[in-house]
Amino acid sequence: MKVSDFNYELPEELIAQTPIQKRDESRLMILDRKNQKIEHKLFKDIVDYLEEGDCLVRNNTKVLPARLYGKKETGANVEFLLLNRIEGDIWECIVKPGNKLHIDTKVIFGDGLLNATILEVMSGGTRKVKFEYKGIFNEILDQIGLMPLPPYIHEELKDKDRYQTIYAQYDGSAAAPTAGLHFTDEVFEKLQKKGVNVANVTLHVGIGTFRPVKVENIEEHKMHSEHFYIKQEDVDKINKAKKNGKRIISVGTTSCRVLESIADKNGYLKPTEGDTQIFIYPGYKFKCIDGLITNFHLPKSTLLMLVSALAGKEYILKAYNEAVNEKYRFFSFGDAMFIM
Repeated sequence: MKVSDFNYELPEELIAQTPIQKRDESRLMILDRKNQKIEHKLFKDIVDYLEEGDCLVRNNTKVLPARLYGKKETGANVEFLLLNRIEGDIWECIVKPGNKLHIDTKVIFGDGLLNATILEVMSGGTRKVKFEYKGIFNEILDQIGLMPLPPYIHEELKDKDRYQTIYAQYDGSAAAPTAGLHFTDEVFEKLQKKGVNVANVTLHVGIGTFRPVKVENIEEHKMHSEHFYIKQEDVDKINKAKKNGKRIISVGTTSCRVLESIADKNGYLKPTEGDTQIFIYPGYKFKCIDGLITNFHLPKSTLLMLVSALAGKEYILKAYNEAVNEKYRFFSFGDAMFIM
């Protein structure tokens, strides 16, 4: 199977640069796999397509304002992107300009609120960095850090919270689980009244989510590793729905990857913490999920391959071409799709 099999033409003006005013008024494309039908709705209409006893599984990770702009002691400007905490105040970071940031280089952020020392050049060119500060690290990040928006978004984000889901809880992501950005308190209240259950997983999304597939044969692609965990109370909700013959609906590809990484052959789960590199592409047999709420993904991306595995490549590409013709908004701040 070739990367070029997962390409489609996307006019640049359809790449959403800013979030719409009200989260749940983004558009929603319904893909009915059984009848091979496509419908066009608003996201708040998702309530009509979920049934009593269904279990919605969402990723409650929180995006760190992980992009930092600072200066070397010489006065030269530098940029850091926090990737993951190694231990304590030591982080792996992407740094720019990399060729100027050698071991023992010191960097100052926020007029001295945060200081950094380069400890090591890691494989792949990232840096191991030690941070020093007074106070609470996450509070300082909130004060001086910027959201690490994807490379295809060129406009400034005026409200940091719009790149967070309303249920974001645990710090650790370098990118948002964007399918969840459409949900509002009103939508969750209506789902609760209808008897739809909500379970959580936590997967910290890495910047590798934007990494292109560089091999032509997709089976040779290696996925980046991402850390996740799921608690007993959430496992119980999912297993109960599964046992009762109800649907497990994943909110986003990150939740899907957690569930499919840990499900047994019958789709049942146990509380687990670990790392996943699962790569889902056509031919994969889903064990746990029955449906997926997701955004529209980049051409030739692993995420487009995942949705093609669930709904069929031809059906997905037909839906994407229809989305282009109907002028849907694409990618992180764009519209949504429900594959049911």
